[in-house]
Amino acid sequence: MFDSLSDRFDGIFKRLRGRGVLTESDIDDVAREIRLALLEADVNVRVVKSFIGRVKERAHGADVAKSLTPGQQVIKIVHEELVATLGGTTGKLTMNPKPPTVVLMAGLQGSGKTTASAKLARLLERDGKRVLLVGADLQRPAAVEQLRVLGERVGVPVFSVGADPVEVARNGVAEAERLGRNVVIVDTAGRLQIDADLMDELARVRDAVQPDDSLLVVDAMTGQEAVNVAEAFAETVDLTGIVLTKLDGDARGGAALSVKEVTGRPIMFAGVGEKLEDFEAFHPDRMASRILGMGDVLTLIEKAEQAFDAEDAQAAADRLRKGEFTLEDFLDQMRKMRKMGPLQGLISMLPGVPKELRDAQIDEGELTRIEAIICSMTGEERRNPTIIDGSRRVRIAKGSGTSTQQVNALLKQFKQVSQMIKQMTRPGKKGKGRRMGLPPGMDLSALTGPGGPGGPGGFPTG
Repeated sequence: MFDSLSDRFDGIFKRLRGRGVLTESDIDDVAREIRLALLEADVNVRVVKSFIGRVKERAHGADVAKSLTPGQQVIKIVHEELVATLGGTTGKLTMNPKPPTVVLMAGLQGSGKTTASAKLARLLERDGKRVLLVGADLQRPAAVEQLRVLGERVGVPVFSVGADPVEVARNGVAEAERLGRNVVIVDTAGRLQIDADLMDELARVRDAVQPDDSLLVVDAMTGQEAVNVAEAFAETVDLTGIVLTKLDGDARGGAALSVKEVTGRPIMFAGVGEKLEDFEAFHPDRMASRILGMGDVLTLIEKAEQAFDAEDAQAAADRLRKGEFTLEDFLDQMRKMRKMGPLQGLISMLPGVPKELRDAQIDEGELTRIEAIICSMTGEERRNPTIIDGSRRVRIAKGSGTSTQQVNALLKQFKQVSQMIKQMTRPGKKGKGRRMGLPPGMDLSALTGPGGPGGPGGFPTG
């Protein structure tokens, strides 16, 4: 996500770090390089001009913290201006005090509008809302059927009764009232391009249901074209927010960095993967930190909280406190970590990770092989790997579709992890400190959470 822009900023700021003094010429040079980086990232020219102007004004002025070095001052200013450009604060849906709340989804065909509708429904259901999806896209063949399939996968009912989109939308709101559903998401038709018929139909649906929020779904990977589409819709329809899809595949970032300033509408949600759970509220401050290579710890924590059950984590911590860590624990922690998303994305959220590690290609298939190997073991073998002799290794390899060398490598790695955990939890001798032990009072549950050996970034990655 925004890899090219992140690399450019990393190179620019590396030259700033360690500088004792920044001259006027230095600031102008940095501004010029940032301008080129943003233009190469397909950021709107007007946005680039405004951004650079604000950065230079603050860098030349007194709007800096005296405790920071000159290089850090510039980085701080760029970060704050990126946050402002991306929207400043996280946008939220307007919940109608008299349900149901109606959310209208608009966009061009191919932007991922129907999938985004289902993803949003899942996100709202997870937050305790009762959602009804309404299929008002009667133009595209099988659009309603696609929504029904997605609705079934996220556990949300889908309504689509009527021969006209306006009738379907109006009936859908009435059905939500009848069923006691407090949020209605109306999936409308799109076109391959903006035309009068599309806008007219969208306006009629809007007038019929009086949405509390009208969200435009745009494909982030189309760059400037996404901004142009958003601007055209904003002029015709009363949009309240933007949903950026395929943000994980956007290496440049032009759409995300331009759309708020150009349209005046905030980015409210972002699709960050193909899975239905890969959809989240858009946080400008977190995105700015990721662009500048500062990580995104808050999002990482939120993902961990969703994946790791508190009671299970405590039970794992208790076992670790006793120096116990079995292959069953290893498998359980790895599965939970994978629920948080692709490892490459998790690594990018960790602050201070070297560029080489961020850019390293992680073989997700290796985790699948590890899982297959452990699943091919008996319960006794998982709890006590020392009993796995040569014949058992051959059987496990055949059962998992791997080689005995791969089984041996996993067992060797696991043995090293187990020994390390035992050393970390072993009390030091009296009067001689705590050799490799944990500091007094440290909560051992940290070992099973994010950053610990049982959590993201820990041993299950291999």
